[in-house]
Amino acid sequence: MPDWERETKRREREEERKRKEARLRAEEDNKTKAAERTQQAKALLKEIDETLVHALAVDHRIDWEAVKDRSPFPEAKPTPPGPKRKAPPPDPLRKPSPPERLPRPREPQATDSEFQPRFGLLERVMPSRRERLAAQARDSFKQAHQKWAIEIQEIEKKERLETAKYEQAIQKIEEQERVQKAEYEEGIKKIEEKERLQSEKYEKAVAKWETDRAAFLKPIDDLRSRYEARNSGAIVEYCRLVLSRSSYLEFFPQTFDLDYVPETGILIVDRSLPAPDKIPRLKEVRYVGSRHEFVEVTASEAEGNRRYDSVIYQICLRTIHELFQADAAGALRSVVFNGWVKSTDPATGKDVTGCVLSVHAEKEAFAAIDLRRVDPKACFKSLKGVGSSKLHSLAPVPPILTIDRHDRRFISGREVIAGVDDRVNLAAMDWEDFEHLIRELFEAEFASAGGEVKVTQASRDRGVDAVAFDPDPIRGGKIIIQAKRYTNPVGVSAVRDLYGTVVNEGATKGILVTTSDYGPDAYEFAKGKPLTLLTGGNLLSLLDKHGHKARIDLTEAKALLKEGGETD
Repeated sequence: MPDWERETKRREREEERKRKEARLRAEEDNKTKAAERTQQAKALLKEIDETLVHALAVDHRIDWEAVKDRSPFPEAKPTPPGPKRKAPPPDPLRKPSPPERLPRPREPQATDSEFQPRFGLLERVMPSRRERLAAQARDSFKQAHQKWAIEIQEIEKKERLETAKYEQAIQKIEEQERVQKAEYEEGIKKIEEKERLQSEKYEKAVAKWETDRAAFLKPIDDLRSRYEARNSGAIVEYCRLVLSRSSYLEFFPQTFDLDYVPETGILIVDRSLPAPDKIPRLKEVRYVGSRHEFVEVTASEAEGNRRYDSVIYQICLRTIHELFQADAAGALRSVVFNGWVKSTDPATGKDVTGCVLSVHAEKEAFAAIDLRRVDPKACFKSLKGVGSSKLHSLAPVPPILTIDRHDRRFISGREVIAGVDDRVNLAAMDWEDFEHLIRELFEAEFASAGGEVKVTQASRDRGVDAVAFDPDPIRGGKIIIQAKRYTNPVGVSAVRDLYGTVVNEGATKGILVTTSDYGPDAYEFAKGKPLTLLTGGNLLSLLDKHGHKARIDLTEAKALLKEGGETD
């Protein structure tokens, strides 16, 4: 067999070996994934089956201090640059050394030997010759001294020039140092000014944050005081807070409505429950290698139905347990639980909502039950609960007790909107007529959903002006509406008051309507809260949407109100 053929076969065998190893690895990976999904599915079903048990080890009473946000201001205080971060002062410029004194030649002296005549024998005998030599010596000294004097003048001139040059250089350097120092000091002033502005901005932000937090915390303190005084509205809001903090799996709805009857100490709970198809049924995931696919194994219909019925009973018992256990004020004598399920009617294909179970639990009797050991269905039946034997059939039952939505503060509304046209200045309307106008307008807005809007007794721009009810038994909340017929911008205090009212009334949302506008602090406070601020422009647009015309002229309104002795 040729070498090339042997090499080809060797390579084919090697590639086949690698493919087989890859298939085995992929199969092991898929088996691992299937095992992980199975473990997750079993853990989820176990958590569903233990819906009631999970709540028994928790203290459901509201820790008022824990509810309050005590975290420090989220932004760090600006750090001054300090000596290490500020620009260092400029280093002194290098100055030239002063000119050194130039060396000077020795001044010739008449007594120097070189200027002394040397007399020989002739000069001793010839006076004239001696006199000539003496004159020559004097001339030589004179010339040497003159030359020395010229050299000294040149040296001194050169020194004067060097000194002048040195002094000019020093002056130039000192001027540069003065400029650098001035620039440095100006830079320091700018840094300090920037620090001052940053510090002022930070302090203002902290002050505003503290003010907003105090405004946020005040309703909590108010709620606590009213709850401890066993105020009916506060009891409802406290119980709403308890239930909203209870942790459920994501497919369990967390919507409910509450009402409290102070005369009997009964709390009525209308709670939404999951439909049967919302409860997971996956039990196991297998990987079939021969088909290279995952196979999901789900609970049988009977098992799924049993689990559904059990978890609905558990939610009912858990809700009652949480409310009784959290009743720090001792306001609840009993709880009526009505469980509502929203589903699709197979006959019509339309959404329907029905009460599938209802129970009235007395606090004393309920406290004697060991919820860790009960069968949820048997416990529900022992409490004389009403419901089909098969909750998954969603057979409706009449609630034992329903929420009374009557509020004595409500008064009969009167028609105002029909008389409004583009000649009417809303900002100059009678304030009571304005509140009824707002009621009619929002009645038209909520009419498509079957909503109802009621106006309260005359408030003169204080308290609750109107309340919108959503009749859906699951959502069941209320919306607080306040009307401000103002000619000046609405301040943040009005928005804070609305938020406090929303909290006190246990409402789901607050709407503030004005004929003017809002200050920046009002908009800032409303951020992240269930509040809607409608300006005069929004109000006109809403009227136009429902086929009504009007106008807002703040200048005209101010003059008219002033004439009538009214102000905002």
